[in-house]
Amino acid sequence: MPTAMEIYKLLPKKNCGECKFPTCLAFAMQLANQKVALAACPYVSPEAKVALEESGAPPIKLVTFGTADAAAKIGDETQLFRHDKAFFHPTVLGIIADDAEGIDMVKAKLETARSLSFERVGQIIRVDSVAVRHSTGTPQEFLDAVRYAAGIGLPVTIMTEDPKLMAEALALCAPGRPLLYRATPQNFDDMITVAKACAFPLVIGGTASAEELSSLTEKAKKAGVVDLVLEPSGSTANDMLEKLTTIRRAAIKKKFRPLGYPTVTVLGKSPRDEIKAALGVMKYSSMVLMEDVSREFIYPLMALRQNIFTDPQVPIQVKAGLYKVGEPTDKSPVLFTSNFSLTYFTVRADIEKSKLPVWLLVVDTDGQSVMTAFAAGKLTPESVAKAIEAEKVKEKNTRNELMIPGQVSRMSGKLNELTNMKVVVGPRESSGLPKVLKAMSV
Repeated sequence: MPTAMEIYKLLPKKNCGECKFPTCLAFAMQLANQKVALAACPYVSPEAKVALEESGAPPIKLVTFGTADAAAKIGDETQLFRHDKAFFHPTVLGIIADDAEGIDMVKAKLETARSLSFERVGQIIRVDSVAVRHSTGTPQEFLDAVRYAAGIGLPVTIMTEDPKLMAEALALCAPGRPLLYRATPQNFDDMITVAKACAFPLVIGGTASAEELSSLTEKAKKAGVVDLVLEPSGSTANDMLEKLTTIRRAAIKKKFRPLGYPTVTVLGKSPRDEIKAALGVMKYSSMVLMEDVSREFIYPLMALRQNIFTDPQVPIQVKAGLYKVGEPTDKSPVLFTSNFSLTYFTVRADIEKSKLPVWLLVVDTDGQSVMTAFAAGKLTPESVAKAIEAEKVKEKNTRNELMIPGQVSRMSGKLNELTNMKVVVGPRESSGLPKVLKAMSV
């Protein structure tokens, strides 16, 4: 990002105040700190706008493909390591369907890709995209596969190095915005023409080095194609990691714009490719496309991605409220816990082991665990009493009894005073809940 004085030199210097700041210098200082948008100045020249947008762009460009309802976003990264800030756009995971398999198998694989989703710590994680590749199938089989893929509701990558066939396939994706795979040194000019005509993002690959790759991106940019995705070559996991790291460091650390684009890794069917997929999620593929993968592999891979792309400064939370575990009645026990996802799902799992119906009250603690929230003043008798009133616990349960975590037993007296409920101190660890709940039901 340019300095305030560098920005100021490009501003109109009218000091008109229409940007809500008294002077252009004050506005430039806000721009330099990324606290205001350049669009707030109505008089900035087109030349200055281009210069400032270019200099202020993230080191790795944001590229979007898919539809308005199902868009995949890759790139837009500013940090090399997550703990420096956070990674914002999780690696896009996609399944490749090859026209050589026949249209029935292609359809089955695409439907399988759409179904690959599950819930983990309160979040739905899924396969994000599909790709259709032209290999030994006929052009018509390929086009039929593209047409079907465009209708399943996931972002699509069209994989053919034949510019004419690519142009035909694009017409089948409207109104979607597919990713075009790929331009190589052999078909570069023709594929650039196709990408420029439709303004869709284009993968550039088929080169041996990062230097050759950067040379092709410069040519593409000069030709008017700016939404690019890089595919560095790498036959081994070590080679792949080396090239992905080189590109990432050049873009983030050195601000080298010709390599400042998201990356894609295309993998096959071997066990080594599964290792590469995990490696790509960790460092530093923006998108990983895979062939046949088992649920036993893809689910852990999605969990790995979720762990890496969770903001370390923002705990995963569940929504505060009163939850049913089983089919509780007005006589069933009432417990409470914090809204930290790990705490909630651990407590819920231990309650389910008892096979007894229970009301579980989740108190808003800003995503902190029970003891952390208690120590920070986020979990208090007053906050629990407020949650009981807000969720109308006494109207849904006539037992008039509340079990509290053993770690916060000291709040029992005050909580009894505020709620007029009998307060039962539960076990210190939720693993003790099944035994305690079964004893209460006797």
